[in-house]
Amino acid sequence: MNKVISHSLFTDFDINLFKAGKHFRLYEKLGAHPVEVNGVKGTYFAVWAPAARSVSVIGDFNFWLEGEHKLSVRWDASGIWEGFIPGVGHGALYKYKIHSNNHGVVTEKADPFARFCEHPPNTASVVWEGDYDWKDQDWMGYRKEKNGLDRPYAVYEVHLGSWKRTADNTFLSYRDLAEELVDYVKEMGFTHVEFMPIMEFPFDPSWGYQLTGYFAPTSRFGTPEDFKYLVDCLHRNDIGVILDWVPSHFPEDSHALGFFDGSHLYEHPDRRRGYHPDWKSLIFNYGRNEVRAFLISNAMFWLEQYHADGLRVDAVASMLYLDYSREEGEWEPNIYGNNENLEAISFIKELNETVYANFDDVQTIAEESTSFSMVTRPVNIGGLGFGMKWMMGWMHDTLEYFKKEPVYRKHHQNDLTFSMTYTFTENFMLPFSHDEVVYGKQSLLYRMPGDEWQRFANLRLLFGYMYTHPGTNLMFMGAEFGQSSEWNFQQSLDWHLLQYDFHSGIQKMVKELNSIYQSYPALYEKQFSPEGFHWIDYGDAENSVLAYIRKGHNAKNDLIVVCNFTPVPREDYRIGVPKAKALKEIFNSDAQEYGGSGISNKSLKTTKTPSHGYKQSITLTIPPLGVLILQ
Repeated sequence: MNKVISHSLFTDFDINLFKAGKHFRLYEKLGAHPVEVNGVKGTYFAVWAPAARSVSVIGDFNFWLEGEHKLSVRWDASGIWEGFIPGVGHGALYKYKIHSNNHGVVTEKADPFARFCEHPPNTASVVWEGDYDWKDQDWMGYRKEKNGLDRPYAVYEVHLGSWKRTADNTFLSYRDLAEELVDYVKEMGFTHVEFMPIMEFPFDPSWGYQLTGYFAPTSRFGTPEDFKYLVDCLHRNDIGVILDWVPSHFPEDSHALGFFDGSHLYEHPDRRRGYHPDWKSLIFNYGRNEVRAFLISNAMFWLEQYHADGLRVDAVASMLYLDYSREEGEWEPNIYGNNENLEAISFIKELNETVYANFDDVQTIAEESTSFSMVTRPVNIGGLGFGMKWMMGWMHDTLEYFKKEPVYRKHHQNDLTFSMTYTFTENFMLPFSHDEVVYGKQSLLYRMPGDEWQRFANLRLLFGYMYTHPGTNLMFMGAEFGQSSEWNFQQSLDWHLLQYDFHSGIQKMVKELNSIYQSYPALYEKQFSPEGFHWIDYGDAENSVLAYIRKGHNAKNDLIVVCNFTPVPREDYRIGVPKAKALKEIFNSDAQEYGGSGISNKSLKTTKTPSHGYKQSITLTIPPLGVLILQ
């Protein structure tokens, strides 16, 4: 049996950075690395386990017997165990068997830095020496322009296991998706896809939010190179890729990060700060330097190695507050006596500073559900440093409004207009995500009131309102064609619905909205600035009508948006306009091709009748449950 040979990829400088929490490319050092030492091919293994008394690499190459390949601990008190095993190469299965100094505890762990993992429910790590020839150089060269905050972001959120399946209900592979999904997203005109977590996870019902392989794309759909091919194909079709990333918690599975070396290595040792009651999972110790380096290295890994264009950071609110989902007595205040998790806040700021310092052409996006201030403001002025934040308040208020029967909506106009009092306090993305179509909430379509025609008209109105509201947009898969049932992660979307006119009509309309959003700068150039929006009238609650202007850099490109939130057409409806020029409809959600009634305005000439503070106005017919965009 080939024994372990002393070898290291670490320099003293690497170790000093690691101890200080400033080594942000740990994946180049820790983990399993196929290398050649003195002309002999094999694999160098390195694992951080400071509480260990001994660490053995066990695997299919030594019949999973411990003691055959023992690693050596470094002399520098870094807690890193390392060694080179000749003859072990690409595809070998392995784990670490760790005997702890802590009361003789023995653990058997997957490699935290593994590049690939066995297909669940198997849990071994896989030595992986992948090589991929990227062909997305054009995209990488100009993506800074595509990814800017003054550019259109129409995001299609995808769960890879249930977007589409084969006839016998098995997964499509990364390579299958590189054809079917890429073609579909391009045809629909979305600018970005956001993948729900693709890092390895053991439990399908977690949807990927309980990670065990932070550096490995899940083997459910293929190899790491297959996933790179999918990203590459999206880029070559001018589609950006946002990855869902989960630095907030991790599962207690025996092979995972928890109690790794017989000590609370990755998780906070105090259960009040180290255990998440909602998700029955462990919380990272954000005050530990090596853990911060692990997480920031992971973010850098996906941006560098997989060319990701952004990270949507999950459950930020749970990281920010010590009392998140905890009753009185279940949490301890910080040194200032309040509920902010100072270590997590410090970590988040360092994460964003590091990401943007190294990749000035990507975005980090916070899923943050509270009113924590300055989430998307620069760190150097006291912000958290994210590029964008999900606008959860808008999503909640808007869906609450839309589920009301139209006859009652006049009493709730404020549910819609309230968002404009705070919409420019952050760089907001408007999300209709997977969370809104599960656990008995129903699909978006079936949250709409009325008969079949009104349900679809409401959904068209909802999307038209969303795309013309300031901010960027995110839509979960299936919403774009009016998926009627709740999302089920165990099966494909209901693509058969597209044979019906109402469903295909919604799809045509979303495709058109994506085109308009990208074609008219007034909808994106100032989407995060109060200069990009002006009310014409927000006070006509009696008719449930809103009218507003969207503005870009050039005033001649301004657009006027008029929404009617009732099924009663509003004829001869007068609104003031800023210029004495004729207007034309460039979008009408009530068009017959979308499933609407076809009420439209052929010509819209201004008259010198003052209205809404303007010297001139137009009269128009606003279709039932309809939104108009006028130029």
